[in-house]
Amino acid sequence: MLMADATIDQAAGLRQMVKPEPVRVIAVTGGKGGVGKTNVSVNLAVAWAELGRRVMLLDADLGLANVDVVLGMHPEFDLSHVLRGERTLDEVLLTGPAGIRVAPAASGIRQMAELSDAEHAGLIRAFSDVGSETDVLIVDTAAGISDVVISFSRAAQEVVVVVCDEPASITDAYALIKLLNREYGVARFRILSNMARSAPEGRDLYNKMCRVTDRYLDVMLSYIGSIPYDDNLRKAVRSQKPVVLAFPRSRSALTFKNLAKKADNWPVPEGVGGHLQFFVERLIQFSSQSGEM
Repeated sequence: MLMADATIDQAAGLRQMVKPEPVRVIAVTGGKGGVGKTNVSVNLAVAWAELGRRVMLLDADLGLANVDVVLGMHPEFDLSHVLRGERTLDEVLLTGPAGIRVAPAASGIRQMAELSDAEHAGLIRAFSDVGSETDVLIVDTAAGISDVVISFSRAAQEVVVVVCDEPASITDAYALIKLLNREYGVARFRILSNMARSAPEGRDLYNKMCRVTDRYLDVMLSYIGSIPYDDNLRKAVRSQKPVVLAFPRSRSALTFKNLAKKADNWPVPEGVGGHLQFFVERLIQFSSQSGEM
């Protein structure tokens, strides 16, 4: 009996020593609207879930929710109900395709910097309650370079910048990278070309970005690939389904699946906390520093 008790104690000790797998937090942003950022977020989330990961997709566009529209969802509640204590985060989360969980945007929410201490604590607690059930959090940010976009990008571990071959897209993406780098010290960005007519076109777009950033900024860009221009993706959008499920053998779907496999092997930055509440704490901290969101 004593040996059994000792074995149980040893097992408990080992469990305490083993750290939980960190939650990966990926902010998908782009500077301007119309670059396909939400489609990238949704399809990457579903492709990642198909690898067996537990994925949460946070619609961080507080002014114009897009994720639920793309997926044909009709949320009854959102994060504002969580902040007011009317619903738990678990009650607000929607179950999407491939089992992803979707946190609907809190339209009309007060600015994050204006939340009370109790609301801050409630938000952190809400995310800590579901953190043990999440492997990956993908944050679909709003268009533009608002304080909201900056705060979410700073709080995330990885910033994926979606660009397409348009002058405005390149200019706005550079402006976002410049602001995050010079004002807030963010030094690593992953570049994804979207709606590329060919693989060389996607690579050329990345090279254009590098030529400018190498000259004026102290940042490290890494190219994670290009999503091809694909009529099947447009058809999937019209049917409010992710292309990885609607047309799983299409060029764009296969590219999203390959991207998810690559992203699953990205190293988690050293010193990053392993729980979702750490992300929310950073978000609140950076929002307060911005003055208001």
